[in-house]
Amino acid sequence: MKPFWRWGAHKGDAAEAVDISEHDGIRSLHLGGSDTIQSSMRISAPHELELSYTRSMMGFLLFAPAPAHVLVVGLGGGSLAKFIHHRLATTRVTAVEINPQVVAAARAYFALPGDDERLQVAIGDGADFVAAHPCCADVIMVDGFDGAEPAASLCTEAFYDDCLRALTAGGVLVVNLWGSDRRFGQFVRRIGASFEGRILQLPAERRGNVIVLAFRDGLGCPAWRELQRRAQALEAAYGLEFGRFAAALQGRNAVSGGCLAF
Repeated sequence: MKPFWRWGAHKGDAAEAVDISEHDGIRSLHLGGSDTIQSSMRISAPHELELSYTRSMMGFLLFAPAPAHVLVVGLGGGSLAKFIHHRLATTRVTAVEINPQVVAAARAYFALPGDDERLQVAIGDGADFVAAHPCCADVIMVDGFDGAEPAASLCTEAFYDDCLRALTAGGVLVVNLWGSDRRFGQFVRRIGASFEGRILQLPAERRGNVIVLAFRDGLGCPAWRELQRRAQALEAAYGLEFGRFAAALQGRNAVSGGCLAF
């Protein structure tokens, strides 16, 4: 990866460098001099979700199809915030990002719009923000990485406890994890402990990322046929592969009596 643009402090300083690269019409964001892609955007389609794991994170719509407020922890290039702002016309989005250079890059190079009545970007520690805002969001999406590692403050059981308190009734926590991380099982167990086992795993199409969905309340045991019906409607509405999401949920999680089960 050869960055065409760099903005930020050098390694070892308080803020990490932000690198931007381009290849075959895809612009990507990297942190701390790493080749690891944190976010990507197809330049000809800036509001769409280029990376499969971001599309999989939208799988929460199978269970919460009309959230009033989505909190995004970890902005990156702003892919999730942009998609929700552009495609879910009645949903408000708050994105929290600890690195102001990332916010600057998202707005300069990734078409993230300015704040308005439906989009707010806050600079700060996502863990502190969640802890300070109980019962604030219908959906919380956590995608915070520090270079090649998940941000430590966003992987603790205390943080997941705070996420539970920050969700409204029927709310969903959506966490992006790397299945190859040696701590993956530990992180899943922590989420499960905070949410009393009310979790599902959704592997992304591209091998590696696994999305964990955690539910403030019970699922009401959605029947497999109902999940397929929802997937078909959502796929037609948003152009994302919800049929694959539903099949992946069935393949990865317990199914009892034709229903997903915790």
